[in-house]
Amino acid sequence: MSSRIKRVALVGRPNVGKSTLFNRLTRSRKAVVKDERGVTRDIQMETTEWWGKSFEVVDTGGLSDDKEGFTPLIRQQVVDFLGSTDMVIFIVDGRDGILHEDRDAFRIVKASGKPHLLVVNKCDRTIEASNYLPDFYELDDSPMPAAFEQDFGIDTLVEWIIANMGDEEVTPREGFRICVIGKPNAGKSSIINRLLGQDRMLVSPTAGTTVDSIETPFDLNGQQYILVDTAGLRRKGLQKDGVEILSGFKSRDAIHEADLVLLVIDSEVGPSNQDSRLIEFCVDRHKAIILVANKSDLAKKQHEDFRAWFRERVAFEFHFFADIPTVFTSAKTGAGLDSLFSMIEDVREKLAIRISTSKLNKFFTDVIKMAPAPVYGVHDVKFYYLTQTQQSPPSFIAFANHPEGVTPAYRRFLTKKIQENWNLKGIPLRIFVMEKH
Repeated sequence: MSSRIKRVALVGRPNVGKSTLFNRLTRSRKAVVKDERGVTRDIQMETTEWWGKSFEVVDTGGLSDDKEGFTPLIRQQVVDFLGSTDMVIFIVDGRDGILHEDRDAFRIVKASGKPHLLVVNKCDRTIEASNYLPDFYELDDSPMPAAFEQDFGIDTLVEWIIANMGDEEVTPREGFRICVIGKPNAGKSSIINRLLGQDRMLVSPTAGTTVDSIETPFDLNGQQYILVDTAGLRRKGLQKDGVEILSGFKSRDAIHEADLVLLVIDSEVGPSNQDSRLIEFCVDRHKAIILVANKSDLAKKQHEDFRAWFRERVAFEFHFFADIPTVFTSAKTGAGLDSLFSMIEDVREKLAIRISTSKLNKFFTDVIKMAPAPVYGVHDVKFYYLTQTQQSPPSFIAFANHPEGVTPAYRRFLTKKIQENWNLKGIPLRIFVMEKH
């Protein structure tokens, strides 16, 4: 099972106050606020917490009928993005009254089918708020008055968000989820087509063809899998437009929900700093990873002993993940696909491993003799026993008298020994240390 934090989109035409509300809700100044139409062109996202509840706030570009400039792109960007949100706050300007652009934009919001709140911003608090609302009953029978710059209506708006959050969202697993990531044009979709044995994904020589995360279920030796093809993830500075930034958010969601991540790299080019950042993103979220060195047929022609050259580059770029499993493939010829399938099955089995507490403690007793016990203040840290949790990837709890004295280095030592003893190299294990009561 997996969960995702609720996402709230701020939608409306330009200059109605979306960025001001974004800054109020996130208690930041990340969104640019200017008295100028269309300042916000890209999607901005930030997690915030109110009254013990966390949610994501998304500031979208202003929806407008203007056919010049960025607005057609922004319109499509917002339409696409609403599919991945949980609720929508639709903002209008109370001083302007209802405009054609408001009607058009609100139709987009209603068509999304998501819970939505109509907020009439810029209501002067010295004037009865109800004086601003009559025009907007045409759109909704419960418009809410507000003045974001004066913090009027913010608490009421937050109450609506929390009331519509419900229980934590849980997504049932239909199979073992494999998320395929990598820089644009590394061959992700081609690899997936080979794995599925069909042209399910759009393959193009143009970088960045895939925008949405596309899911395809398949069977392998009686086991259910789901392959997820994501948009190519570039450095933020190289993302060309709002749609590409949007696809980056969707790719990160796909990684969060994945059981296994395949990082596809062009063997001709080798791993880069951007690939390293992707690996770090996955490692931080404790995701199992397989490195897929694609286009190996072409790399052979460019580099003498290209595998040794490639592994040297991997050791340099991914120095923090020395044991990353690697498969050399060619989506064009099909070479290495059998090895990739075998490694996927192997990783799935290792992620599901269960080690009895008795075996763990026999192992633990021997291992803690290999290195001096950590010291907390003037006391040695004493370990009592080790047990496995129900989490995946495999996680363990070590009970000790002074958990705060167990250093990251000692955790890494224990993790490495578990990986060696149960052949779990490359699997992102976690060790928690708790005080024994």
